Amino acid sequence: MSKPAGLNTLCVHAAHVPDAATGAVAEPIHLSTTFERNVDGDYPRGYRYSREGTPNRTALEACVTSLEGGAGAAAFASGLAANMAVLELLGAGDLLVASQEGYYGSLRQFAVFAQRRGARIELVDLADGAAVEAALARRSGRARLLWIETPTNPLLNIADLRQLAALGHDAGALVVCDNTFATPVCQRPFDFGVDIVVHSATKYLGGHSDVLAGVVAVRSGARGAARVAAHGGRGAGAVRLLAVAAQPRNARAARARAVCRRAASGRVPRPARRHRAGVLPGPARAPAARHRGSADAGRLRRHAVGVRRGR
Repeated sequence: MSKPAGLNTLCVHAAHVPDAATGAVAEPIHLSTTFERNVDGDYPRGYRYSREGTPNRTALEACVTSLEGGAGAAAFASGLAANMAVLELLGAGDLLVASQEGYYGSLRQFAVFAQRRGARIELVDLADGAAVEAALARRSGRARLLWIETPTNPLLNIADLRQLAALGHDAGALVVCDNTFATPVCQRPFDFGVDIVVHSATKYLGGHSDVLAGVVAVRSGARGAARVAAHGGRGAGAVRLLAVAAQPRNARAARARAVCRRAASGRVPRPARRHRAGVLPGPARAPAARHRGSADAGRLRRHAVGVRRGR
């Protein structure tokens, strides 16, 4: 029985094969917006129109699917566009429970979308399991989404994915995790029962400040997965061509960037008092230890009370 590929191998080889026509080891950029039909009208190569998909977009989606350990993924023009594809699962009267602290763009998007759709939003402290359970129960039978962001942006608070996934499923909700800050290098939410993972690939997954993109990955058998994929296939927030070409390259370097950040963290000026995401005091320590990979030192929650030089 072959040994499963490790993280380093996945980062390098996920959805990456030499070009069949030329042997090029870097994926060629496909500029075409339309693709050839057969004489019977079919599209046997799998592509019809670039709004629906291209070879470059397929490579990006397959790469993130492999890194996250999911069943499929859809790429979008930005992280908020990826969020919107998932929010489309909310109907009038449905309930969205989310963290009271997180990326400001997401929290604003939740509030605006819920108001326009006629859905209800409850923002709670996700570290308080009783508060989450109570929020999910406030609209019995209508809890649709439990949205987790861990670590949070910008304070890097940690939530217990396994506990929250169980609470969400008990309430009949789909459990979503924004994995932007951790990336699959440090945390794989599907391993803890999460149904849907979202990324702003612009940030840690991109890593070079040259990509604006978002990705939604889904767990095998997750309800709503087909609707999320269809949202992307309709061209809603279709990702830019150069972004999908660059992103798999950036993802392949994600592990190396994380290790380099960890090595550099002891050689720069740093606050006299600090918390590492994943080495936190109090109740956050246990879930962080369960979630993290081995290269999580790039994310620091800083409480500056004076700065001392690094060794």
